[in-house]
Amino acid sequence: MEEGTSSDSTNLHQVVPPPYKSSLEKFITKIKEILFPDDPLRQFKGQPLHRKLILGAQYVFPLLQWAPTYSFKLFKSDLISGLTIASLAIPQGISYAKLANLPAILGLYSSFVPPLVYVVLGSSMDLAVGPVSIASLVLGSMITEEVSPTAQPDLFLQLALTSTFFAGIFQAALGVLRLGFIIDFLSKAILLGFMAGSAVIVALQQLKGLLGITHFTKKMALIPVLSSVFHNTDESIKKPQLFWVSAGAPLLSVIISTALAFAIKAQRHGISVIGKLPRGINPPSADKLLFHGDHLVLAIKTGLITGILSLTEGIAVGRTFATIRNYKVDGNKEMMAIGFMNVVGSTTSCYVTTGSFSRSAINHNAGARTAMSNVVMSVTVLVTLLFLMPLFQYTPNVILGAIIIAAVIGLIDIPSAYLIWKIDKFDFVVMLTAFFGVIFISVQLGLALAVALSVLRVLLQITRPKTVMLGNIPATNIYRNIHHYKEAIRVPGFLILSIEAPINFANITYLNERIYRWVEEEATIKENVCLQFLVLDMSAVSTIDTSGVSLFKDLKNLLTIKGVAIVLVNPLAEVIDKLKKSDDGHDFIGAEYLFLTVGEAVASLSSAMKTKTPTMEEEEAQAIVTEY
Repeated sequence: MEEGTSSDSTNLHQVVPPPYKSSLEKFITKIKEILFPDDPLRQFKGQPLHRKLILGAQYVFPLLQWAPTYSFKLFKSDLISGLTIASLAIPQGISYAKLANLPAILGLYSSFVPPLVYVVLGSSMDLAVGPVSIASLVLGSMITEEVSPTAQPDLFLQLALTSTFFAGIFQAALGVLRLGFIIDFLSKAILLGFMAGSAVIVALQQLKGLLGITHFTKKMALIPVLSSVFHNTDESIKKPQLFWVSAGAPLLSVIISTALAFAIKAQRHGISVIGKLPRGINPPSADKLLFHGDHLVLAIKTGLITGILSLTEGIAVGRTFATIRNYKVDGNKEMMAIGFMNVVGSTTSCYVTTGSFSRSAINHNAGARTAMSNVVMSVTVLVTLLFLMPLFQYTPNVILGAIIIAAVIGLIDIPSAYLIWKIDKFDFVVMLTAFFGVIFISVQLGLALAVALSVLRVLLQITRPKTVMLGNIPATNIYRNIHHYKEAIRVPGFLILSIEAPINFANITYLNERIYRWVEEEATIKENVCLQFLVLDMSAVSTIDTSGVSLFKDLKNLLTIKGVAIVLVNPLAEVIDKLKKSDDGHDFIGAEYLFLTVGEAVASLSSAMKTKTPTMEEEEAQAIVTEY
């Protein structure tokens, strides 16, 4: 909605088309705005060649931005934070690998190689990378639908590694092609509901280990999980007096529970332990990747979904802590870093990894200054792989379940859910759709339903654009929504509407019918003045297509019969350019009906208003009313 500064009809501001640009120039500009909104090349302008080479190397490898000025003081902070997150990453890595139905050792492998790749390519100073609960859950559940991790462990492992490879390819491609807007379809409401639902399912899945149930459902939904619990009570742990030792302990109780399990020979008391884990660094796994066969589609689909989820989580975490510390995280760099991290990981016995919410928070709070904390964590994991693996042989599986529950419980964010309820009820419905879809149907279908609902909302906004009636604020030249500003009054003889969306093929039928209905409602005599001008404020119409142009032609034909002229206010560059090109005969866009502000349009056209002379019957009726 535009404001004028003068009502003087002789001092009008002319509406002019934009400067000429060829179709190629327009296309290049459009592509640049879509793919390069941050204009990454601007830092190279006006720089000498050697400086450009340095900036280019720093852009590709963010490590070079902070490594030259790295100091021992910074290292002390990173050393403490790196050791701190390693103490969490080791038990979490083993736990999440079990959650994904993979060998426990893969969780440690995935906490060793990927962080080293991220340090070179990533732009976040706080992100701590490794396996995460959501990606582990989704990867494990999707592959389990077709392949059993117990009956076909080798094939299951191959599909997990192949899915990780495709996840990395997809993530890196989004970054290279600068298509990160695709992950924007996962709104905050969707992620909040999805993570809360996943947290419930992840926690319930741990009942298998906590209760010692052998015959447990492979499905990731609430009813099958609870059914497995109540129909297999005979398989529960036989020695409940030993249960508290591991299940009730915090994360640090890994060491205590392992020591106690070794001392009391836990296996003899029915307590399941991890068992022997192989010692040594990651073995190569490129030969295990499957690029053919009946399960290739499953691997691609799993990689796509886990890739999107892990990428969204990683970027969200990175941006959150970057905001706190007031530095910038480049989304496209993060996509490439996480993508290459997973591609390399798939060839070194790692499964899907990304930035972890819990580990990154601990990393930040422990005082991490740079990404070097990931190197410290990785080296700590390396020492564990080389020398400490025998110590985990007696770690009870029940403690892994407790660790997972403790980690995912924080994903249920009730205050944020309440805030969404207060701000936007539709978003709240989307959040509930994701939450209940995940816990009652399946992880991927719950997510798909929530995304579909969000897309439906976008389609409704496109096909039913907001259009409001404007009125004049008395004693001013300001025009505002009459249903918003109660003091705004209608101008006799004018129907002033503001279209607040692009005009295209999807909404022209709605706009045509809605505008014409308004015209019919207003086409009555008010203050002896009939409706003569339909004023369309185009300030918020950013673009228009060929079908949208036809809207004005159709309105022109319909309203001419009623003696109503169409007036356009402040059509933007692309809009006025297309309208003028399509109006060669000056049939519906006359210069006398183009204005820069609503105020100027009303002031200029008011002098041309036709005052209706009352009929004899109207004069008699008015006289009776006056006498009364």
